[in-house]
Amino acid sequence: MTTVLSALIVCLAACSTSGNTANGNPGNDTAATITPPEFSGDSAYALVERQCDFGPRVPGTDAHRKCGDWIEATLAALCDTAVTQQAQVTTFDGKKLDIRNFIGTFNPEAGQRILLAAHWDCRPWADKDPDPAKRNQPVMGANDAASGVAVLLELARLMNAKQPNIGIDILITDAEDWGSDGDENSWALGTQYWAANPHTPGYHATFGILLDMVGAKGARFAPEYFSTQYAPTFVQKVWSAASKAGFNAYFASDQGGAVTDDHIFINTIAGIPCIDIIDMRPDNTEGGFFSAWHTTDDVISNIDTATLRAVGQTITNVIYQY
Repeated sequence: MTTVLSALIVCLAACSTSGNTANGNPGNDTAATITPPEFSGDSAYALVERQCDFGPRVPGTDAHRKCGDWIEATLAALCDTAVTQQAQVTTFDGKKLDIRNFIGTFNPEAGQRILLAAHWDCRPWADKDPDPAKRNQPVMGANDAASGVAVLLELARLMNAKQPNIGIDILITDAEDWGSDGDENSWALGTQYWAANPHTPGYHATFGILLDMVGAKGARFAPEYFSTQYAPTFVQKVWSAASKAGFNAYFASDQGGAVTDDHIFINTIAGIPCIDIIDMRPDNTEGGFFSAWHTTDDVISNIDTATLRAVGQTITNVIYQY
């Protein structure tokens, strides 16, 4: 993904500011809720570590294939139904990539649905590394993107043990990070494919939550700019849940920057209001993300169980109290 402050402003003409569902109801607040289970940051950390054990999950590599097989098997074991979507996409530099998107579903017959998304691939080059000699090396991607996948898989484990009232679809997409600065459509290739070719014809969710870089120490999640334009109601819902759970130290209230990420295409192609929970630190790095973003230092030692728990428990509470 890339941070932008102007290149995507042209998208705003297509943005919805209502953030409501198709029937105008932003949430089923009167329905009976279930006491949310406890989200384990330790379990999520182990799932980050498991992904990193495969090595950098760059499309076309053995590590990528083996990790994909593991994600596929994990979702199949935990979810009510699981689907693997295979496709071939073309990168900005002309590479043909065979990709896999993984979709796991709970309560497939439920009308009210939440889409939870993250990408699982790694950046092929550490092009933001402070050491020029390392900029052709792949990124391990402990935070970008193993952390988001880990939270989703831990959520799947919780929902397998305690079904929520509503429908949940977990979308884990490929080929997000093989993009080029200055070409916004070169990012999130797996999500773009899924949005144009959903796993279920006519698929729609009430809203979506994208998780990206949600495990680093000192993480700061401010409402991302395009999230507040496309889906302000759901930004408010998630940040309110975080505040009620005592996670204000992570979920900041001030307006965050604008990011080209998977949620852009979920909004504009799939037509699903989708927000992005993403660690943004504009004063810290060139890209405005955590300091190891797109460097060889994006490794497991940067991951914090407390951050994983703050994000995971917030999403858990949204799911079970919806």
